[in-house]
Amino acid sequence: MQEKEQNKVQLPDNAFRELKPGETYNPIMSPDKVYPEVNAWSVTWGIIMAMVFSAAAAYLGLKVGQVFEAAIPIAIIAVGVSTATKRSKALGENVIIQGIGACSGAVVAGAIFTLPAIYILEAKYPEMTASFLKMFLASALGGVLGILFLIPFRKYFVSDMHGKYPFPEATATTQVLVSGAKGGDQAKPLLMAGIVGGLYDFIVSTFGWWNENFTSRVIGLGQDLADKAKLVFKVNTGAAVLGLGYIVGLKYALYICFGSLAVWWLIVPGMSIIFHDQVLNLWDPSIHTTVGMMSPEDIFKSYARSIGIGGIAMAGVIGIVKSWGIIKSAVGLASRELKGKGDATLKVKRTQRDIPFKVIAIGSIVTLLVTFVFFLTGVMQGNLLFAVVGILLVAVIAFLFTTVAANAIAIVGSNPVSGMTLMTLILASVVMVAVGLRGSAGMLAALIMGGVVCTALSMAGSFITDLKIGYWLGTTPAKQETWKFLGTIVSAATVVGVMIVLNKTYGFASGKLAAPQANAMAAVIDPLMNGVGAPWVLYGIGALIAIVLDRCHIPALAFALGMFIPLELNVPLVVGGAINWFITTRSKDAEVNKARGEKGTLIASGFIAGGALMGVVSALLKFGGIELSIADQWWANPLSEMTSLLAYVCLIAYFIRATRVK
Repeated sequence: MQEKEQNKVQLPDNAFRELKPGETYNPIMSPDKVYPEVNAWSVTWGIIMAMVFSAAAAYLGLKVGQVFEAAIPIAIIAVGVSTATKRSKALGENVIIQGIGACSGAVVAGAIFTLPAIYILEAKYPEMTASFLKMFLASALGGVLGILFLIPFRKYFVSDMHGKYPFPEATATTQVLVSGAKGGDQAKPLLMAGIVGGLYDFIVSTFGWWNENFTSRVIGLGQDLADKAKLVFKVNTGAAVLGLGYIVGLKYALYICFGSLAVWWLIVPGMSIIFHDQVLNLWDPSIHTTVGMMSPEDIFKSYARSIGIGGIAMAGVIGIVKSWGIIKSAVGLASRELKGKGDATLKVKRTQRDIPFKVIAIGSIVTLLVTFVFFLTGVMQGNLLFAVVGILLVAVIAFLFTTVAANAIAIVGSNPVSGMTLMTLILASVVMVAVGLRGSAGMLAALIMGGVVCTALSMAGSFITDLKIGYWLGTTPAKQETWKFLGTIVSAATVVGVMIVLNKTYGFASGKLAAPQANAMAAVIDPLMNGVGAPWVLYGIGALIAIVLDRCHIPALAFALGMFIPLELNVPLVVGGAINWFITTRSKDAEVNKARGEKGTLIASGFIAGGALMGVVSALLKFGGIELSIADQWWANPLSEMTSLLAYVCLIAYFIRATRVK
């Protein structure tokens, strides 16, 4: 009987295409029936997933500047656990587990893109400090705002636009949940890949048996090219980054990498040629070295990265302009709901039932008031004007950018949150300086404001994925929306705790943790808040590049991200994307390619989760004073990089071999 029920579990034929006139979509779980969704099992496992993946995603994000969306690996684990325990009708429960757990990636992205900049700037301005409570409130309040601001847009994105948006990540996650409900055994390859990827990255981070990067400097010619021509090639050989590249895919990874190569192989050498004997320090008086005497890395850090910052900010503006119609449509839909009768939710099908819009309106007002009090008492030193201006900026920007985030996730599965946050910081800094708040106090205020906005946007993008999954499968939106708040609070507490541990262990200003977005935020805000001329010319060049790329129908955001994320973290994305392409195209049988691709997703998810989690374990060991690494002496030897390359080839070979299907 159970086998018959499992065999019936199948997405309808019209799940991924536009509906014909008069056609309706009927999800797997019937709107007319009640299914197990929220209970002690789903909530407990959801909280565990939120804590575990918050820690993993925080480490990986600070290490490589990319935050993986946890929805897929969490869905796989939820399916594996429910299958192992032989729970019946677990589909609705698994959606709730995935929804609560997925708060991890959203909150992490919001926190690590901004808040580590406080620690980075603290090295220069010791008076800048932020307690656990301040950072927790910035993340938690931002996440809550993101949920509340998105709910009015749910029907537009997931129902009204059915079949018009691809929702790549939601599609993959839904397929995992469906296969689990059909009795699929998805956990074994994920677990094995998690062990392999975890041990691989643990050996590097804890013992240092091989270098974490392979560079062109390993040979004499490469060293000469780096010193004289300012040309360098780098690739991070970690398992987690490789898995991330696989999920990103070759196309998007190439756009990111092209942006990186444009900076590292054109702009950096070009600047050395044009300004070889000049000291360019108009916006940074601390620079006393000629461009020609700088290393490629120093030229990137001092100049070239700012071009990427300008590109990211302009990509955010372009996104708002393109989404203006969506904003108006969704606001109109929400206002019509608000004008409806109070008992309207009783007449709505279970699968279309949201938290009442009056509750959303009151909740939004209360959250904004709490945020205002937090700004007034904890951030703005009791200055009423600063607090009022701050809350107005946060509310308007977060609301406008919510649709941009949701739209980006719906189309390409990637949230341009860093670009939108950079724009927020630039705007906040200019406005706050105009009203009289500047210096280190102004930097702290702007970064906390940026943290709130960043988390709100990240949460909005992540949450639309959850709601689309629920729409396809037939869960109750109101239950997804309600329990999302709990996941946000848990994730905020976890990520801030991990961030404090990592800072005390490695230090964000040391360079051992890349934290590229946070470094970019610090680079932007420092001159703006201290009256030093910001590199507006470089921002302008980046903005112009973004406009040209958009006109050429090239994803400006992806290209601009590559322009300021270090080269060694972009190249492995292409390697992972190339593996994805190879695995999914090498057979003449489309079904075989599909099966290999799905198995590859499991292995990549295992690499990401295992590598990231063991990275956190390694950090905790170092935090506890346990030092087992030989990296300090061994990594100075070029043979450590050759060993790294050999290990990387073996890892890739394992990945490809593991995707074989019978």
